[in-house]
Amino acid sequence: MITRLDPSQYRRAPWKNGGGVTVDIAEEDDAWRFGRTPITTPGPFSDYAGFDRLQVLVAGRGLVLDTPDGEIDVRTPFKPVRFTGETRIVSRLEAGPVEVVNLIGARDKVRLALDVLAAGSTLNLEAGTHLAYAAHGDLTLEVDGEPLDLALDHALRVETSSPTMIACTGGVLLLGSVICV
Repeated sequence: MITRLDPSQYRRAPWKNGGGVTVDIAEEDDAWRFGRTPITTPGPFSDYAGFDRLQVLVAGRGLVLDTPDGEIDVRTPFKPVRFTGETRIVSRLEAGPVEVVNLIGARDKVRLALDVLAAGSTLNLEAGTHLAYAAHGDLTLEVDGEPLDLALDHALRVETSSPTMIACTGGVLLLGSVICV
């Protein structure tokens, strides 16, 4: 089943630490959420103990996440990173404000993946919930051969009960996957 997600229906929510606002594109109770977040000033990340986090830079450059064990390099756009929600993080902005897409999930309930597909790329999806997002301009894609298009900042929620093929046929596709454990 494919559901179109329109930006006018996205929910805005304050960060847990009060330092900003996130735009929730899709979510499922307390199990997971997928959203876009501007980071305009450096500061501490919210504590998400018990959750796994994936993040990808979609606008701007130069985001670094400082942790007690070293830095997580998010300087390069469209290169996803993974970290645990309990990791103590303070963001550093080396070149001004940025925007990121986050996929956050309770590790006792879901397993997550965050992929970036360029035009001509395909990916086999396992049964689960998949979020196709146009974070960087309009794009075209196929889900099991069905052609679809997405305007900038629009998304699709694709619920699959069996293996499914997704292909990016034009633009850059950001794909979040949530698999129940």
